[in-house]
Amino acid sequence: MAGKRKKQTRIEPSMGKRRARSGDLRASAKDRVAGGNRTAKRKRGKTSGGRRKSRSGSARRGFSGFVRRSFYWCCVIGLWLAIAVGGVVAFYGAKMPSATTWSVPDRPPNVRIVSTDGRTMANRGATGGEALPLSRMSPYIPQAVLAIEDRRFYSHFGVDPIGLARAMVSNVMAGRMVQGGSTLTQQLAKNLFLSPDRTIERKVQEVLLAAWLEHKFTKDQILEMYLNRVYFGSGAYGVEAASRRYFKKPARDVNLAQAALLAGLLKAPSRLSPARNPDGAEARAQIVLEAMREEGFVTDREITTAMTQPPTRAKSYWTGAENYGADLVMDRLEEVIGGKITTDLIVDTTIDFKLQQQAEQAIREAIDGNGRKLKVSQGALVSIDGSGAIRALVGGYDYSVSQFDRATKAKRQPGSAFKPFVYAAALEMGRTPDSVRNDAPIRIGKWTPSNYDDKYRGPVTLSEALSKSLNTVAAQLVMEAGAGSVAKTARRLGIESKLQTNASIALGTSEVTLTELTAAYAPFMNGGYKATPHIIRRVRTADGKVLYENTYDNPPRVLRPDIIAMMNSMLVRAVNEGTGRRAQLGGHQAAGKTGTSQAFRDALFVGYTSNLTTGVWFGNDDGKPTKNVTGGSIPAVAWQSFMEAAHSGRSSARLPGQYDVPSDPSRIAVPVTRPSQLPARRPEGEIASHSEPAGEWQQRVASEPTGSTRGPVPPADVGRHQPNETTSLLDIILGR
Repeated sequence: MAGKRKKQTRIEPSMGKRRARSGDLRASAKDRVAGGNRTAKRKRGKTSGGRRKSRSGSARRGFSGFVRRSFYWCCVIGLWLAIAVGGVVAFYGAKMPSATTWSVPDRPPNVRIVSTDGRTMANRGATGGEALPLSRMSPYIPQAVLAIEDRRFYSHFGVDPIGLARAMVSNVMAGRMVQGGSTLTQQLAKNLFLSPDRTIERKVQEVLLAAWLEHKFTKDQILEMYLNRVYFGSGAYGVEAASRRYFKKPARDVNLAQAALLAGLLKAPSRLSPARNPDGAEARAQIVLEAMREEGFVTDREITTAMTQPPTRAKSYWTGAENYGADLVMDRLEEVIGGKITTDLIVDTTIDFKLQQQAEQAIREAIDGNGRKLKVSQGALVSIDGSGAIRALVGGYDYSVSQFDRATKAKRQPGSAFKPFVYAAALEMGRTPDSVRNDAPIRIGKWTPSNYDDKYRGPVTLSEALSKSLNTVAAQLVMEAGAGSVAKTARRLGIESKLQTNASIALGTSEVTLTELTAAYAPFMNGGYKATPHIIRRVRTADGKVLYENTYDNPPRVLRPDIIAMMNSMLVRAVNEGTGRRAQLGGHQAAGKTGTSQAFRDALFVGYTSNLTTGVWFGNDDGKPTKNVTGGSIPAVAWQSFMEAAHSGRSSARLPGQYDVPSDPSRIAVPVTRPSQLPARRPEGEIASHSEPAGEWQQRVASEPTGSTRGPVPPADVGRHQPNETTSLLDIILGR
């Protein structure tokens, strides 16, 4: 061979233009037949789609599995939670008494105090107001309460799960307690049975009791109980008490704005009380109005009208002078009914509400106009009729500031207002208004009484001496009659306080209350009969049962008709010509007497017409002197202001008895009395021989048959007394 042959490498045939890569001996898909190619495509497609389906199915299986697992565990947790809650409920429920023994506790008894015209003056008791049915409340009140406190009240079963969940979410989001989930039924259960402690036990008991209330009572009954017992602040429990406390009107007359204010107080009654925080109460009321609009209870126009009303600003305490009378009723109520108050009562009083308002106005105007200038801070007034019934009572300038009753409880020196009892005792001894005494300096032991103006007028009649309030003459009469006799006369007429039986009794140095002093003047206006002061006319239960009633229509006689005639003649002159001139009434005969205590500490005027006897006092609680205030100044002016209003529209009538003072001065003997000539002090109780002993005529009057002769004597029954004697120095010495 022409040389060695080179070794040839085998080359495999290829069906395509591209050569297989080195070392790859497999046929590519492109080298296969068409059918095989389609099969391959189908396989690729099947493989790819299957992979996608597998992923989607896994996702679905994973989500549904999560849902199933969540539902399972929720059921497990809920079951255990239910078991736990049931266990807690069972545990605390087992500690409660059996449901068969549950009962709604009685509402504390209320005393409704009404005037002669049936108007409610005040409510007294733990709640401060009577319980009312829904029909006697303003419809705005329950609407406002439901709108802001429990909108689903009529649809839930005592517990509101929706409201509870909403409150929980709000509290969680706020990070603090901003909403409560309790329904009105739960709140009522808490108020009726439970303490305010926030514990799991109390909450469980609250829910159980709420369910019991819903089973036992209707929705309207539950709402009614709630509105009559819930606290509205400032000592007011229930809508009636709150309405009178804040608006001075009954709950039936409350308007939309006032109802919204009351409902707003339930969130925080003490903090939002309009007596303490009127701006806060008003802001809360605006929220209530909006809630009422959302619930469809009121229209936009009604809300606009309500929002234009000025904010309510209440006193920090019950206000109105009628509350002095209400307190007096409560002081005497248990005594007249003979036991404790165990049920709701209605007390019919003797108070005339119109006169009561006029009396309060008279005292306020006097102090507002002259109090600061004359250093007078307090006043009091009491007005009674001929039977002793108290028709008006004002115990101070402002009841909301001071509840102390200065008309019935404060004892003050009456000053010269006590002198009518001295003169009455002297008249019973045989003296007359035209008897003469010498107004001159005198000495009684170590006591030397002088007149308020330090002036002396010489010989004067008793009538003139009383009208000008001469102290020297009054002191002489006490020495003639005896201090003991004067004290007995005063007690017989109505003075109950202890009296010092010494010569100074003539000037009213013994302390008495304004009420007893005024009542002791009443026999002068009613014909000589005892007038026992009283304010309670009748007591009855809420269902009409009468527990007490007294008309005081059979009083004993305490003064003879001739004494009444003479006393009225002198006390009328004291108003017309004497120290009480500012008390004159146009068209009505008025009589009375001024009084001023030492250092001008107390100033009084007590006077009367044929209709009313009224006493007025001004001074200071701490006993500080006024700025020269006498009984003839602002007391007489306030008396005249009140009595003028009280007699408006009344026909005029003369006082009982008539006595004519002689016009001929020669008929009046004029003695000249020196201190050494003053008669010796008569033994206690001894009277002149020519006069009828007090004990005899009192016994005779007591033995008189009852009937028309025992009631207040009209002027025609008293008769006319004509003086027929003169008084000389010998009369004085002999005690005549």
